[in-house]
Amino acid sequence: MREIAKYSGCFVCGDDNAVGLGAKFYFDETTRTAVCDITADESYAGYKHIFHGGITATLLDEIMIKALLAEDIFVVTAEMAVRFKRPVFTGDRLRFEGRSVGRKGVLYLTEGRAVNDKGETVATANGKYVRPATDLAAKLMESVAND
Repeated sequence: MREIAKYSGCFVCGDDNAVGLGAKFYFDETTRTAVCDITADESYAGYKHIFHGGITATLLDEIMIKALLAEDIFVVTAEMAVRFKRPVFTGDRLRFEGRSVGRKGVLYLTEGRAVNDKGETVATANGKYVRPATDLAAKLMESVAND
């Protein structure tokens, strides 16, 4: 597996973001799937010992974008739907997986899921992503090119 490009200041994957998640994303060439393993940290709890659902959603968004970025497709989120299936407790080990499932016009379609260390799916997502306008696209590419 190869590590997927990142921006060092990113909240989710940036190495230089002191308050960020510090997540590492890899691409499995065989299954065409982006993967990320992370431990649900108490720093990101929504309630005592319960991982914030917004952080789970953020990680699902990122894993789906990374599935496209691994194919050198620079996109931004147009729409995302998340389904929470089980609570995530702080200390739980999670695996996020994302993949591209096709295109519809200008939209890139993706799906993602989060699975706990018991093999239970805790959340799923579907995303729609678009290539940004030229000016924004240049900024995105510059972000990862400098890291």
